[in-house]
Amino acid sequence: MKLELEKIHLPLAPFTLGADAVLTGFPAGLSGPSGSGKTSLLEIIAGLRPAATGRVMLNGTVLSDSVLKIFVPPWLRKIGYVPQDHALFPHWTARRNLFATAHFTSAPADSDHARVVIDLLELEPLLTRLPHTLSGGEKSRLALARALMSRPELLLLDEPFAHLDDRLRDRAMDYLLTASRTFNLPLILVSHSATELRQLCQEVHFIDQGRLPPPS
Repeated sequence: MKLELEKIHLPLAPFTLGADAVLTGFPAGLSGPSGSGKTSLLEIIAGLRPAATGRVMLNGTVLSDSVLKIFVPPWLRKIGYVPQDHALFPHWTARRNLFATAHFTSAPADSDHARVVIDLLELEPLLTRLPHTLSGGEKSRLALARALMSRPELLLLDEPFAHLDDRLRDRAMDYLLTASRTFNLPLILVSHSATELRQLCQEVHFIDQGRLPPPS
């Protein structure tokens, strides 16, 4: 797996986010102070920031290139994204949230892949419940499962354990590692926790003042 970020620029307050880096060691971590641009960079990779200039390439495939006017929409990038707030639809059951992206894939809702995801993350008892009845750990598992349903080639996670206590965090990390290994899935993890980055990541990139690599 190779992710190339070339001359990325995105105006943000109070700075312009810039990135020029190649990521080859996965799982990869992204660290830095609050407000340094970590979430925005994930959104650029996922295709959620079309105003960004520069080029994003995944395994040699151009996902966006502002010079060549290429922009692959998010749902065609084969990238799963788990935002920090989980972004679950509050009025939908866990099952409906899980299959929210099913129409973007060829896999039917009762496919073998769906069953593997549900069993792996132990979601069967939760499928009829609404998000407000789920614990933080259960919401994290559901958001992760929804991202896995689209069979992504890369998984982006933004502070997935930020609101969990130590016991739930350890269990959620186990779920994440198991999922990554089961599906041979590279991932990029945003975290403020040195422990999480050390335990989960093969390489860690630091972003500061909106720059990756940071200013020297």
